[in-house]
Amino acid sequence: MSFVNPFKAALTLGPAQIGLWLSLASPYSTEICATAGFDWLLIDGEHSPNDVRSTLQALQAAAGYRSHPVVRVVQGETALIKQMLDIGAQTLLVPMVDTPEQARALVAATRYPPEGIRGVGAAAARASRWGARTDYVNEANQEVCLLVQVESTTGMDNLDAICAVEGVDGVFIGPSDLAASMGFRGQLTHPKVQATVDEAIRRIAASGKAAGTLTADNALAQHYLDLGAKFVAVGIEANVLAQGVRRLAQTFGRKG
Repeated sequence: MSFVNPFKAALTLGPAQIGLWLSLASPYSTEICATAGFDWLLIDGEHSPNDVRSTLQALQAAAGYRSHPVVRVVQGETALIKQMLDIGAQTLLVPMVDTPEQARALVAATRYPPEGIRGVGAAAARASRWGARTDYVNEANQEVCLLVQVESTTGMDNLDAICAVEGVDGVFIGPSDLAASMGFRGQLTHPKVQATVDEAIRRIAASGKAAGTLTADNALAQHYLDLGAKFVAVGIEANVLAQGVRRLAQTFGRKG
């Protein structure tokens, strides 16, 4: 388990980070995906059946590989954020952030006092290697990478203010919820949705924060990278599996 956060450093100094979404909630599949060499893997706790224990197992499965694990919590709850940090998550993605006030509260939840309100229990936590890292409480605030997810028209209205919050390292545009919020549910490629996502990425990049998003369309992923996105997930492992096995079955005339 690395003590520094290479993903956080790369968002500022390195090349764009290419990732894969993990939705199967399986440490076995997590480790398989970790062998592929992606820069980051998103362990999803919002739309997948992950809890604290299964997230811990996914972190352990990925620990021996270069892919950096990013944990998406189900919501920006202070107690849950504390648990995720204590089990060793260094980078968090928090969904449904609509205001700068929410963003500031999340920053506080990820920092030890006096900079924040994270509860101190490091001696019994995986994050400190159960006390072997005697300096953990003094270094943890700098190691945490906080990504907030803007995915509504309200969030878009407040995007510049959210980007201005100190302690927010990146802003992720959630295209599916954004499309629904705009009245185009299920129409991620609607011209108005696409124009809004494009403009959001430009604005985030111009603010000095890292812009991110998810798309399984390779050409669209490259488009976002060309606009200045710094972390882009290019697929979801559950869909990769589903599509692969269906193609294989159809090769032999089988249909679900």
